[in-house]
Amino acid sequence: MLSCQKDLFDFDEGITYLNGAYMSPLMNRVKEAGLSALIRKSKPWTISPTSFFDSVDKLKNLVAQLINSDQPDRISIIPSVSYGMANVAKNIHFKKGDHIVLLDKQFPSNYFIWKTLAEKHELILDIISPPDSNQRGQAWNEFLLNAITPLTKLVSIEHIHWADGTRFDLKAIREKTLEVGALLVVDGTQSLGAFPFDQSIFQVDALIVAGYKSLMGPYSMGVAYYGAAFDSGIPIEENWINKKGSEVFEKLLDYELEYKPGAARYSMGEQSQLIHVPMQIAAIEQLLDWNVVEVQSYCKRLVDSILPVLKDNNIWIEDSEWRANHLFGIRPSHEITYLLKEKLLFNKIYVSFRSDSIRVSPHVYNTNSDLQKLVSALIE
Repeated sequence: MLSCQKDLFDFDEGITYLNGAYMSPLMNRVKEAGLSALIRKSKPWTISPTSFFDSVDKLKNLVAQLINSDQPDRISIIPSVSYGMANVAKNIHFKKGDHIVLLDKQFPSNYFIWKTLAEKHELILDIISPPDSNQRGQAWNEFLLNAITPLTKLVSIEHIHWADGTRFDLKAIREKTLEVGALLVVDGTQSLGAFPFDQSIFQVDALIVAGYKSLMGPYSMGVAYYGAAFDSGIPIEENWINKKGSEVFEKLLDYELEYKPGAARYSMGEQSQLIHVPMQIAAIEQLLDWNVVEVQSYCKRLVDSILPVLKDNNIWIEDSEWRANHLFGIRPSHEITYLLKEKLLFNKIYVSFRSDSIRVSPHVYNTNSDLQKLVSALIE
């Protein structure tokens, strides 16, 4: 059973950080990996041509392990969700009247690209909203499944909703998309690393993940999985390192046009990320060591410790079956005011406010007392 890991981080005294969904803190080992890489970059004569490839290959293997895939060549290195989604969008052949299914209020990087394409190609955006009820997670999933029809070309959603932690049943959604012949694209930024993701079960066509949240890596670092539907696609940029034989620097001016196999073509230019890649490697190694199932179980124990108090004080939280434990929304019975926000900041309690909910996102560096401190501030 995983215990509190706060000693692996660098927290100032008195900080109650329940905002990992905004940005995760860097573990000490991740920070040290970055500092080491920064020092190495100051001495470029120590950086050999193999340095451009070895760490990237290691990171791809770690990500494949994290999602339970035996195909690390389907992993690419990206700087952001918008970049990863742009690769997806460029390689789907839409026709007028095709439907794209999205979630209401999903993260903008998984909305703007489809809004733009819909206007350009006269597509229909089916934006699925939750019901206005306290037991909304199950119904929202049902609404989503019912919206997937033979007219649906693409379903592009979050695994865990970024604003309130609602969990979407990817297994059932995948079955429905296969039934109607639609693609399934998932933004895993708020889940991968903290909530179990099994590609052998979900079989998504693309998984796009920014690294600075649940993957606990640096900002402007991300990873993506691209399935067979994108094997013959055209990336949004052409860079030398994604071409066959790019490891042989002496032959770069032969201008090889063929891409490396799998998803390598979709990796960003300068994917070697000589500072960020080592940091992300260190983060995922630790996540694998902890075991994502154990991370989620640890967070569940934290949440369970406050459930009775939430109920007694009429503070809403989604049913456990339909939310994550590392990211969830709560709604006090009274209005969320500016004074409440100021009160939390004064007490060094860090959360986010999304729509009508307080977004709480604990992790293995938190304790029961952190959650109790938050609840006490809400009810006093």
